[in-house]
Amino acid sequence: MTTRIFGRYGAGRDLVAIGLRRHPGKDLYHYLLTASWRRLFVLLMLGYVAANALFAAGYLAIGDGIEEARPGSFADAFFFSVQTMATIGYGKMAPRGLAANALVAVEALVGLLAVALVTGIVFAKFSRPTARVLFSRVAVVSPYDRVPSLMFRMANERANQIVEAHLRVVIVRNEATAEGEQVRRVHDLHLRRNESALFALTWTAIHPITPQSPLHGEDAESMELKETDIVVSLTGFDESLSQTIHARHAYRADQVVWGARFRDLFVELPGGARAIDYRRFHDVVPAAAPGQAERPAAARRERV
Repeated sequence: MTTRIFGRYGAGRDLVAIGLRRHPGKDLYHYLLTASWRRLFVLLMLGYVAANALFAAGYLAIGDGIEEARPGSFADAFFFSVQTMATIGYGKMAPRGLAANALVAVEALVGLLAVALVTGIVFAKFSRPTARVLFSRVAVVSPYDRVPSLMFRMANERANQIVEAHLRVVIVRNEATAEGEQVRRVHDLHLRRNESALFALTWTAIHPITPQSPLHGEDAESMELKETDIVVSLTGFDESLSQTIHARHAYRADQVVWGARFRDLFVELPGGARAIDYRRFHDVVPAAAPGQAERPAAARRERV
């Protein structure tokens, strides 16, 4: 029985999984593909050293099987193995006898297979499509067209376009069944617009909290009590990579700011030109009180 701790939905909370056995060796390709670059290179280096040490021990076990090598020298046998595995062949040391030549043949084959496998893993990891989508640090709840709405915004950090971007938002929270059993339930949040033909700059997602909304009647305290998570999933087609990309983010209940709106990103430069100031991307300001005039929300002008 093993235990593993991981973040729930990327929302920063932890869950402990008990009784689920995970063996990286049984799914080595997936493990190496999802490992960090640092971990991958460390594992490759350790495997490389271990393989050459194993073959060096084999050469030493044969006896005097390497010409020009010092008798019983592990260092000479190790570096002869390195030259053999990499098919370098400097010409100083050479195998001697049938057993040594047979072991060289085996090591040469292992070296060729290792190069092919490592090249494939590194290329697959390097070429794996990734999304550079920036999500606001918080979500806000404030009136939009006189309807209380949950809002968060996103930005495409690359200087290209995400074509046919599709956004899905759900909430996950603790609820009780009719029998009194506590369960985690998922509810879809319907957005004013969940698709964008061209996602190039920024996009503010808006969910109206109507009587039909799962968030109707909720407040900051009730969301925290139910351990509510807002999970966001974005998919689209990257025109530069010509591949489908995915981005995911989650907001905890304490990352939802009530009675606030996002600060306007658009600024006017000298000469009348307009620009988007991403330094304001995460900033929020108090929403106007009901009945007061409010500047047009940034969300109405940012959806690109």
